[in-house]
Amino acid sequence: MEQRFVPPHQPGERAARARVVHDVRWAREAGAAAGCAGLLLVVSLAVEALTGGPDLPDTLLWAALSGALFVILLPARVVAAPGRVSVRGVCVRRTVRTDRLAALRWSDGIERGLDLRDTDGGHARIELRVLLANPRLWLLLETDARACAGKGTLLKGTGDLDRLARRIERDTARSVFTVSGLD
Repeated sequence: MEQRFVPPHQPGERAARARVVHDVRWAREAGAAAGCAGLLLVVSLAVEALTGGPDLPDTLLWAALSGALFVILLPARVVAAPGRVSVRGVCVRRTVRTDRLAALRWSDGIERGLDLRDTDGGHARIELRVLLANPRLWLLLETDARACAGKGTLLKGTGDLDRLARRIERDTARSVFTVSGLD
């Protein structure tokens, strides 16, 4: 029996992988987007079948519309590690070095989210719902942002960071009270 050489793990490799944080709701939301798109395709083809049978142009049209619906509904995937955050959409991947943050802007309007910009020119946007659903991601991001403010690289947005921190703490406390039945 032939034995294969398996290289040993690097000492910090497991710890580094453990500190990578993924959006915990992304898979469920991507599945829901696929389900909605698939349901549109099935229902539209069923209606076509009941009204005389689908032909090739109609089938292609419904498939294209279902594909477009999937692309519209698919949320961006957020992955964070110490020193960086990546936001991956359908066609674009944006990475920001959070250990070199230059600006941070929190918008609490219709599109609630956090805009990040680093000293290298990288920029990304993270939606509020992602930060609320992933406390580890928020803590990692906040730690890096506070370190940048202390180093003096984060020149714009410390007030927004404080407002966002208060908002997330308030919503998290409200969720804990709701789940505990202490509403």
